[in-house]
Amino acid sequence: MILGKNIDLRPVEIKDAEFILALRLDPELNQYISPVENDLEKQREWIKSHRLYSRDFYFIIQNKKQKPVGTIRVYDIKDSIFCWGSWIVVPGARRYASFESAMLLYRFVFLGLGLHATNFDVRKENKRVVNFHSKLGATIFGETDLDYLMTYTKNTFLERQDEYKVVIDKLLQANEY
Repeated sequence: MILGKNIDLRPVEIKDAEFILALRLDPELNQYISPVENDLEKQREWIKSHRLYSRDFYFIIQNKKQKPVGTIRVYDIKDSIFCWGSWIVVPGARRYASFESAMLLYRFVFLGLGLHATNFDVRKENKRVVNFHSKLGATIFGETDLDYLMTYTKNTFLERQDEYKVVIDKLLQANEY
């Protein structure tokens, strides 16, 4: 379990399959993620095999009352570089859930696992998420027809921690935290 101020990240369990499938099938939330079949048993099997055979980390984002509010995943760890995604936060979750889940994930991989960078792709149409990553200090290093290819480093995370604290303070003042 990765503990945050207002949310926590806990490893996905088989019992989370229904919640995850509902998120991934929601037309408002699945516009920019890989499609899945509407098959609860397949979702359970994927979680089961993932937990047994994968070096990835798949988390439920939950509030302090242990209510799930989203998912986030680290995968393809190679030579101190990783990818992350499956980042979905339910509508109505407070603004801090997205920001804090990203910060918790980065703290986990950079400080906990000792990794040095992440490369990830974001759909060009998903301007809100491209903007989010850019504001954190991620940079675009390439593109495909559909995606921007972005990178973010441990050094950037460490150098900008004071800025991130300012964001948290602003959210607190706006009663968003």
